Amino acid sequence: MKIEYSKLVCVALLLSVGISAFAQAGRQTRRRPPSAYGQQPPANNANPQQQNQQPNNANSAYGNQQAAQQPADTSLPVTVVKSTSGGLIDSVKQSLRNDGAIEKNLVKDRAPLEYENLREDDAVYSAKVWREIDIREKINLPFRYAATEDNGNQRFISILLRAIKEEGVTAFSGDDDRFTTPITPDDAMNAFGGGMDTSKKYDRDGNVIGYEVRAKAVSPDSIYKFRIKEEWIFDKEASRMFVRIIGIAPVIPYKLSNGDIVPNSERPVWWVYYPDIRAVLAKYQVYNGKNYSARMTWEELFESRMFSSYIIKSTINNPYDKFFADYIKDPLFRLLEGDNVKEKIFDYEQSLWAY
Repeated sequence: MKIEYSKLVCVALLLSVGISAFAQAGRQTRRRPPSAYGQQPPANNANPQQQNQQPNNANSAYGNQQAAQQPADTSLPVTVVKSTSGGLIDSVKQSLRNDGAIEKNLVKDRAPLEYENLREDDAVYSAKVWREIDIREKINLPFRYAATEDNGNQRFISILLRAIKEEGVTAFSGDDDRFTTPITPDDAMNAFGGGMDTSKKYDRDGNVIGYEVRAKAVSPDSIYKFRIKEEWIFDKEASRMFVRIIGIAPVIPYKLSNGDIVPNSERPVWWVYYPDIRAVLAKYQVYNGKNYSARMTWEELFESRMFSSYIIKSTINNPYDKFFADYIKDPLFRLLEGDNVKEKIFDYEQSLWAY
């Protein structure tokens, strides 16, 4: 029994010595790996001082980040290039031959018909309506017809800008829709906020000799909404309802300095008084994909209501003069409220008749 007890004691001592030695070796070998955010350990047989002298971003996919961009030389001259259109309209070359099998000169001589005179005493009912036209809808695609003819680009925004710049039509500030503040044609061109761009000027040897500052071009297709202000009037003498368009405005959203669009921030850029532009719209034809010879003018399109739109505001039951978006958050309910306004105007006219 004593011999067996001594053997057990020896085995226990050997096991304790082995476990302590194994733990000591584990503490030396099992170290925490270096942090990805901390300093990397030096490689084997390498001098840590030499490694500290190497840039950390030498193998970066973006190149050597220590090489900063050269600052602009303020002693060089800066030339501001004046923009005439900002990319929205361009100069058009006239056709030197008849661009078609038939000479079409009638559209050049067209003039809009005079409106029927509506007396104030005969207007027993009137309501103002604001609506928006989204030219991304299929029925409104003629608004973005991108062809170029002798009278210029056929996009509707280009027609408006050409009327302001070349035809003497006055544009008014978009801050209000009562046509209170006229703006210059240059302000109307630059109101779309394309921003400015700076480019370097080089000589033949590749040296920078100056800088050019010019307005960034704005894509005409980036303007895809138009706002219309109109008034519905019931004339008791004619016993019918008339609609008169008062103004048209392109609509764009606000943009941040980084180019991001602020949601739900669409606003009119400027307003054009519709009676002032009717004569210009009568000289431009609307694209007809079914029959190119059966095209109507833009003035006929608006007078015939050949476009799709939705109401965003009205004077009916609106004592606070607010848009639907100010107190109706759901877009679907805003569309339904616009349909209610149309029904109220229609019901007023129909309720005057007795069968």
